[in-house]
Amino acid sequence: MSKSPKSAKTPKSAYAAAGVDIDLEATAIKALIKNLTYRRKGKGKMMGSVGHFAGLLDFGDLALALTTDGVGTKMLVADKMEDWSTVGIDCIAMNVNDLYVMNMEPVAFVDYIATDKLSIDKMAQIGIGLNEGAKQANIDIVGGETASLRGLVNGLDLAGTCFGMQKKDKIITGEKIKPGDVIIGVASTGVHSNGLSLARSIVEKYAGYHKKFKGKKTFGQELLTPTRIYHESLKVAASCTVHGMCHVTGGGLLNFNRLSKYGFLFDTPITPPEIFSWIQKSGDITPMEMYRTFNMGMGYAYVVPKTSVATVLKIVKGAQVVGNVVKEPGAWFGKMEIT
Repeated sequence: MSKSPKSAKTPKSAYAAAGVDIDLEATAIKALIKNLTYRRKGKGKMMGSVGHFAGLLDFGDLALALTTDGVGTKMLVADKMEDWSTVGIDCIAMNVNDLYVMNMEPVAFVDYIATDKLSIDKMAQIGIGLNEGAKQANIDIVGGETASLRGLVNGLDLAGTCFGMQKKDKIITGEKIKPGDVIIGVASTGVHSNGLSLARSIVEKYAGYHKKFKGKKTFGQELLTPTRIYHESLKVAASCTVHGMCHVTGGGLLNFNRLSKYGFLFDTPITPPEIFSWIQKSGDITPMEMYRTFNMGMGYAYVVPKTSVATVLKIVKGAQVVGNVVKEPGAWFGKMEIT
């Protein structure tokens, strides 16, 4: 690739109209981080800076990691379907996948549930999903917090924090990524747990949660499909050289910009599941916005030298080469820069 293509102009955001302004969120987060200036003195100091997928702490030969995330407005879909049995998997997945990106092994998890009114049935179903997620990720759920906040919360919000660890010399941050590296994408199970505000608004307007989608699942069931837990990443990192990994969450392909100063060109992408094409067509959403909002069928990715490609493809189900690293910074879908 001799020269990167020119950027396409970003249209008005349908996601912002649905209630989530990615650009505003980025600015707000920067305003918060700007004031986080204090640094601990003594053992357990922070390694690196705030802004990667997980925060690292220095404990001698080991690095400990913390990350936190939640299920978001996928909970509203669960409410409509009166099915909360899988959202716990999403909560675990959104956290452990962020640890896997840095080759950290997830160890323990605490959940946080905030609600306006407790329901025993709902709590029991959430517990089923949390337990299944813990099993898939091989972690202990060591505690949590349940807060009844009528007047502050309307419904139920589910989030969690995950703890992981790894030997320092095995941490993967993306700093070794270089032009010519190969990007291997791994299939998602669907929408996962990002972009639900936009997806919900379109389903509610043009279909309905209980309407059949393609004669199979209902739209509600399709949106509730649990986020994939990419636990095989630890095996991959132990089996071959990996320069970087990416959990494709909110922001879509923009997440790759967190890994390196170099650019990421996607020219042979994974074919997105049908739900994405339906959302795009029904909502008249541009390709630019789709790829900066949703995972578009790729929930996780490895950035590796050419010598590691065969090993990754052998280990990881649903993996394929989707592009390569280029000198020019940014994330590119063909000739379109995602901004």
